[in-house]
Amino acid sequence: MDQKFVLDFEKPIYNLANQLEVLNERAAVSDVDFSEEIASLKKKIEETKKKVYANLNAWQKVQLARHPLRPYSLDYIGRIFLNFQELHGDRLYADDASMVCGIATCDDIPVMVIAQQKGKSIKENIRRNFGMQKPEGYRKALRLMKLAEKFGIPIVTFVDTPGAFPGVESEERHVAEAIAVNLREMSLLNSPIISVFIGEGGSGGALGIAVADRVLILENAYYSVISPEGCAAILWNDKAKASDAAKALHLSSKKLIEFGVADEIIYEPLGGAHNDYDFTANAVKNAIVKHLQKLLKLDKKSLLDARYQKFRKLGIFDTNKNIAAA
Repeated sequence: MDQKFVLDFEKPIYNLANQLEVLNERAAVSDVDFSEEIASLKKKIEETKKKVYANLNAWQKVQLARHPLRPYSLDYIGRIFLNFQELHGDRLYADDASMVCGIATCDDIPVMVIAQQKGKSIKENIRRNFGMQKPEGYRKALRLMKLAEKFGIPIVTFVDTPGAFPGVESEERHVAEAIAVNLREMSLLNSPIISVFIGEGGSGGALGIAVADRVLILENAYYSVISPEGCAAILWNDKAKASDAAKALHLSSKKLIEFGVADEIIYEPLGGAHNDYDFTANAVKNAIVKHLQKLLKLDKKSLLDARYQKFRKLGIFDTNKNIAAA
C-alpha cells in the first residue's frame, strides 16, 4: 500500500503490511526460517482487512467513493464496451470534457454511453473540471440520449460527480434549467435507461443523467441531495462535521436500496474498486447486461409506466405532520 493513499481507517492494515514487508526482507537475507511468522502475519492482515471493511461507517464509505485511485468512467468504458466512438458537443455552445458520450456495444447490444468523468492528474482535472458538469455537458447528454431514442438504442449512464459546476459562467448559461430539462425529457424517453453510480453522486448534478429504469450502485459509491461538507455547513456552520452529516444523510448503498432509490448493489473487491479494476468492471458489465436484457423485452408503454411508478414511489409523506420526508 502506498502511504499517501492510505485512509485513516486503513492504517492498521498498512502497519501490518509494513511489518510483513520487513519480515520478507529479513527472510531473504537470513538462514533463519521465518515461514511460520510470515504465514501468521498474512493471516492477521486478511482478518484485519475483513474486520475493517465490514464495519465501515457512512463517512468512511464517502472516503472510498472519493479515493484518488478509484476507477473512473473511462476505466469502465474501456473494459466493458467494444467499439466505443465518442461524440462531442451540445450544438448550442460548446463541448464539455467532463461529460463523455458515445456509441458502443455491450455484449453485442448497441448502447449509448453517457458518462461523467473526473481527471487523474491536475492537468486532466482542469480539463475535466474536476468532474463537475456545465450546462453544455447536460445538453450534450440529452442530445445524444434523444439520438439513441431515435434509433431505438438503450442508454447506459455512469454517474460520478460531486455536483454540477456552480460557477458564474455555469449560472449565466442556465445550468439549473439544463438539468431540469434533462429530468423532464429522460422521464419520457422511449429507450431503456440504466444508470450506474460508480463514485460520487452529488445532488442535481448526478440526477441530471440518472432518471433511469434501473439505478445500480457500487458498494462504496454514494448518492445524495447534498455533499456531507455542504450539509455540515448548513446544519452546523462547520464543514469539519462532514462525518456527522454523512451519518445523518444515510450515505450508504444499502440505505439506498432500503429507500427504493437504487435497484441493485454491485459489490466491490475487498477494500474498494481501486484494488481490482478488472474484477469491478466485470461485475458492472454483468449487472448492466442482466438488466438490459430484461428492459429490452418491455414494450414502450410498459417501460414508461414502470419508470413513472418507480419515481412516484420515492419518499414518504407524513399526513399527520403534513411534511414530506426523504
